[in-house]
Amino acid sequence: MEYAEVIEYYRDARIRREVLDYCRGRWVAVAGPHAFARYWASGAPLKLESESDMDRLFRELKRVRPRTIYASVNVYRRLEEPGDLEKPENIALASPIWDVDGSLEHWRDIVEVAKVIVDFLERRGVVKSVFVKWSGEGMHIHIHERAFSEDVRGRIHPLDIAYSVVEYVVKSVEPELRRLERSLESGVKVENVIDVKRVFTAPLSLHKRVDLACVCLKPEDLDSFDLSWAYPRKPRHDERWRDFEEGEADRLALKAFQKVKGYPGWTGTGEKRASVELRRETEGKEPAGEVGRFQVMALLQAARYYVLTGDLKKAKSFGLNRAIFYAWAKHYGRGYHPRYPVRRPRVKTKVVKTLGEKTPVSEEGWFAMGGIEQ
Repeated sequence: MEYAEVIEYYRDARIRREVLDYCRGRWVAVAGPHAFARYWASGAPLKLESESDMDRLFRELKRVRPRTIYASVNVYRRLEEPGDLEKPENIALASPIWDVDGSLEHWRDIVEVAKVIVDFLERRGVVKSVFVKWSGEGMHIHIHERAFSEDVRGRIHPLDIAYSVVEYVVKSVEPELRRLERSLESGVKVENVIDVKRVFTAPLSLHKRVDLACVCLKPEDLDSFDLSWAYPRKPRHDERWRDFEEGEADRLALKAFQKVKGYPGWTGTGEKRASVELRRETEGKEPAGEVGRFQVMALLQAARYYVLTGDLKKAKSFGLNRAIFYAWAKHYGRGYHPRYPVRRPRVKTKVVKTLGEKTPVSEEGWFAMGGIEQ
């Protein structure tokens, strides 16, 4: 899609309503072809509460060329300054979301894996509050954040609920997923990516790379889902993602919290999360390697630098430097305060403007981050 078509897409009243209704109260992020933003120019966290905010997004962040709109796992009581994101007590609700990634070519494999999770939730009595999103290259399975009663949310922090439920279910369904593995055409990965600053694609947002929309559907429609539902010109989207039954997921939350003990990020332990990677068994073939998001960012930035300067060695340095910076910024954001004393830099650096970005450069001319040359 040309960028003019992207702007026109987000002018549609239905698209705007669905994006706004989901994002309201959540910390928003936007991605363009080469940039990612989580804050307004003023430094305040991005949020979308009204039509005027949508207009402001495309006006104020036009340098980003917004294409994909994301929203946080957490729903906040207040979102006015970066400090609001650092207060656990400011989190009013949190959404349990399972991330299922696979191959666009073999999207039916993704659906089959999603059905395993949905069936497990149904057996645990969680039905009305469940919805599924086709994210563009995978699926997100949601339990509505209000499926947990005020009593349970008062006893267990909402993020502890969300993390524990996702972790518990991934571990519980692993044996069933392993049995399914042989019938898959390609690799599919299910993992717990719940984090205090994690964002997921908003309903009817465009995907960052492929020309598909993020459409919602209810579990009973998984068998009939087709990729054509996500075509941006006429997305087939179920607005019942708003449906929930308060208390429906209480038993699951209590059981999961008893087993998992909550979100490990409060203590910074970095505890390993549940992840199930399914691969098709092949005879006489080496498993194909996968290029992660970090590597893709590094390659893109290196290519950009090389095309404009012709310096291959510096291009490699620039690509790695920008990938490190964007990964750090995406995870921590502007409000980050180090838990431990900052170590003395290994090399002296100065900040210079490179391809429109401020970058630290060492005395030797290499790009650097945290006092370490790349």
